Amino acid sequence: MRITFLLTQSLESPSGLGRYWPLCRELSFLGHDVTILALHPNYSGLNCRHFVRDGVKVYYVGQMHVKKIDSQKLYFHPLALIWITLLATAKLMYMALHIPSDIYHICKPHPMNSLAALLTNAVRKALLYLDCDDYEAISNRFEGNWQKHIVRFFEDKLPSFASGITVNTRFMMERLIRMGYPQERIVLVPNGVDRQRFRDLQGHRESIRQKLGISAHKVVAYVGSLSLTNHAVDLLLEAFTIIQRQNAQAILLLVGGGEDYNKLQVVCKELGLSGSVRFVGWIPPEIVPMYYFAADVSVDPARDTLAERARCPLKIVESLAAGTPVVSGDVGDRSALLSFGGGIIVPPGNPEALAEAILAIIEDDSLRARLSAEAREASEYYYWDRLVHDFVKVYEATN
Repeated sequence: MRITFLLTQSLESPSGLGRYWPLCRELSFLGHDVTILALHPNYSGLNCRHFVRDGVKVYYVGQMHVKKIDSQKLYFHPLALIWITLLATAKLMYMALHIPSDIYHICKPHPMNSLAALLTNAVRKALLYLDCDDYEAISNRFEGNWQKHIVRFFEDKLPSFASGITVNTRFMMERLIRMGYPQERIVLVPNGVDRQRFRDLQGHRESIRQKLGISAHKVVAYVGSLSLTNHAVDLLLEAFTIIQRQNAQAILLLVGGGEDYNKLQVVCKELGLSGSVRFVGWIPPEIVPMYYFAADVSVDPARDTLAERARCPLKIVESLAAGTPVVSGDVGDRSALLSFGGGIIVPPGNPEALAEAILAIIEDDSLRARLSAEAREASEYYYWDRLVHDFVKVYEATN
């Protein structure tokens, strides 16, 4: 089939990295003709806007709704945002009209890609599909309520135009069923991992730790967005104050950027953690696995919120792929993701329980070894060369 995916992010975003790029790559390996039309967080500074990789044609056509430079995430003035949104919608539609497709798959029900796909499909008469990998109206940060209302409108109404829907959590599936969408046309596929990204680093843990200068430490890693709107990094910092009182050799690596990057540095200073928390900042996707392999434990801190119930954390499946035990809160599908082992689930929003689980792993070599072995075995369920066969069922169910 000729499949065009319309994405409002880059392939280096969490969704692009943990879902759309590896999915499209595997679809191409299965013999499909796959195109990705995407937006970029720093479009004006992008040197290569069109390329073919592993058989997938990728076109960056415009600016994303936020701007990202290194570890900083910047938001546009509302008037500028309106112009950027209109221009991006037009460019997505223009490119979609010039690429013959049997299927248009909307990656996230955002206004830009949704409008572009709907208008293109009115001309092309192809099949329209939708992927919901987040609770968009809840998980995103909005400068005004009008933005939230627009996103909620598309998120609630777009499913009625789709031949089928893919989701990554039970929460999103149940929400769609409550909205009246037929269950038989919804396919649940969690986020996963590109096997090749992690395979090349297996067996190099000690050399990576030496390279990073952390061989003498017990290393706790958080890999993800530094955005307090929907990521409980402050909960992790609170837990780490407890950890530091019991194990002074422990260090916390915060790998990633976001709008609260500077704010969290201030929080660390106020908590007296400046010497034990290292802000790594944004790093290229190909380097990210190094930090999982270097860590003794990774953490997905979570509170019981709607946004967290709807999320399928990439950091959990990536940690499993590295054979690194992971600690997370019992929210949404997290217990299910770790049902094959490889981590510890704790009550959400509880810094004491989070600290206790992290300490148990970094201080008990036998526990850490057992969880690490479980993680490597469990990771087989979350590689995209396996998950792609579940994903294509949404097309098979409606053809």
